[in-house]
Amino acid sequence: MILQVVVGLLGLLVIVRTVLSAVRTFVVPRGDNDPLTRYAFRAIRKLFDLAAPPSRPYEFRDRVMAYYGPISLVLLPAWWLVLLVFGFGAIYWALGLPMEEALVVSGSSLVTLGFREPAIPGGDALAFVEAAIGLALVALLISYLPTIYSAFSRRELLVSLLEVRADSPPSPVVMITRMHRVSGLDVMHEMYEKWEQWFAELEETHSSLPVLVFYRSQQHDKSWVNAAGAMMDAAALMRSVVAVPPDVQADLMIRAGYIALRRIGSFFNIAYDPHPEPTDATSIDRERFDRAVGVLAASGVPIVADRDQAWRDFNGWRVNYDTVLRKLEKLTLAPTPWWDRPMHSAYVTDEPNPVAAAAAGAADEPEVLATGVVG
Repeated sequence: MILQVVVGLLGLLVIVRTVLSAVRTFVVPRGDNDPLTRYAFRAIRKLFDLAAPPSRPYEFRDRVMAYYGPISLVLLPAWWLVLLVFGFGAIYWALGLPMEEALVVSGSSLVTLGFREPAIPGGDALAFVEAAIGLALVALLISYLPTIYSAFSRRELLVSLLEVRADSPPSPVVMITRMHRVSGLDVMHEMYEKWEQWFAELEETHSSLPVLVFYRSQQHDKSWVNAAGAMMDAAALMRSVVAVPPDVQADLMIRAGYIALRRIGSFFNIAYDPHPEPTDATSIDRERFDRAVGVLAASGVPIVADRDQAWRDFNGWRVNYDTVLRKLEKLTLAPTPWWDRPMHSAYVTDEPNPVAAAAAGAADEPEVLATGVVG
């Protein structure tokens, strides 16, 4: 009798904890890192890592990992249903059914098949409750999917548009040189405004709908993490290296960016220093910085005279988001970022303003080739 009471209470605890997990994952409109959901995603991720090990080409791993987020989301309710079967099965057993019969009745009630009735007092009411919970979980998943894909589409719009300005994977140097040649650097202000809003929405959607973090772009060389890093790097270079009047909108966009990445990183227990010093080391060393500045200078972009101060200023901006950005790149299996790729020299033409040249009847528009190789 004591054993039946204990098992029944454990079954009730499993049911309550499973329903709470579904509510925290699907209903609560804020990032809530539920252990049951986390265990399911981690177990599925291990299987995907085995199917797409680092020894395989990146394009293959990208194709495999494109299924990780959707499959994990679909299997999550199945994981909850299994827990509910055992939870209700424990209660049926505690009320007098044999163990095998209890599990069969629990499964029949949960999926609303009804081919086995619980022949115990109060069994019908318990079966109705179990069937209602099973239907509610399926309904939650169905209502959850449109929200996810709507947020995904909004995120990917600016990520795709960035390729036009910064190539793919996106390069902050390509973006600055191309904008300088095509329309002038004043247009960067409008981009800062759009991406500040993008970062604000990213923080809201990717912390309340964390599975979106693992939803990959349509092309293997695109990633929302790379796009975020490229935009913040472009703004940091504009504020530290390029000799133009300061634009406070660039500062606001960088702040919106690292706040968003930090909030997302906190959901996944990514450790970072919330108050870094401007002199702290980042993953970008002085050599890579100097080579990037050389590409900008060779492309005709006005550069500040004091390179040492420019490096200190750039590092002071980058240190705010470097750690969490790098860890998110690893978590999402993002493409190799621009800084880690071979850096080629810029193709410099004699015509500094292709827009004016086109208006004058020029046949060819110069192209900036300051980008790393893809692959």
